[in-house]
Amino acid sequence: MTDPKVRSAVTSALQAFANYSDFDAVSLDRQIEDVFASDDDFLKKVDSLDEVFDAHPQAEDLREVFFDLLMINFFSEDVKKLEDDYLETPEWESIEEQTLDRGTELLNLLLYLNECEDEEIDPELEDYLKEFLLVDEDEFQDEYRIYEPVIANQILVESPVNEINKVAESLPDDSELKELFFPMMCFFQNPSPSANEIENIANNASNTPFDMAVLEILVSFNK
Repeated sequence: MTDPKVRSAVTSALQAFANYSDFDAVSLDRQIEDVFASDDDFLKKVDSLDEVFDAHPQAEDLREVFFDLLMINFFSEDVKKLEDDYLETPEWESIEEQTLDRGTELLNLLLYLNECEDEEIDPELEDYLKEFLLVDEDEFQDEYRIYEPVIANQILVESPVNEINKVAESLPDDSELKELFFPMMCFFQNPSPSANEIENIANNASNTPFDMAVLEILVSFNK
């Protein structure tokens, strides 16, 4: 099974990537849906997802954010078929160890959006940083380090999108948020952008196919 929100996010991301690149990413929709909906175990699904991207290097930029979506789908759907404490078992611990270098911080943001839905609240940047990531707590200093560029630039949610892009481009290449900074901040600025606002974001993006695909994942997942 594929979680409906994940299904929508996959389709929206592929459509956005296709709209702003020379590659018809929509053609991958059925293959990716087959991976997500299969009854294979998680690591086999990861291998199958990688095979799709290996065969279509034009969509390589999407590989790790789609891993995040695969993980979210596992939490939402696959876990229902497993024992209640599966996420505390040595088997899952082993899977986490084997996939430590996979995915992006988009996973945390999607988990936060799920929590917003459960609590019936609107997503807000300050809430995400302080209440979900707990960046102010001493024991969560890894999160503080990763999100320091966001913490230092929270004012950007009130700024024009070209200012968001300037800061995004200025981040060091080794920043774990460099790729996600622009679409993440644009999303928090306006979680439900109009068509004109989306066009403005696209016109100010640096890596437009990727940035707009990530933005569409967030917007779609938040509906």
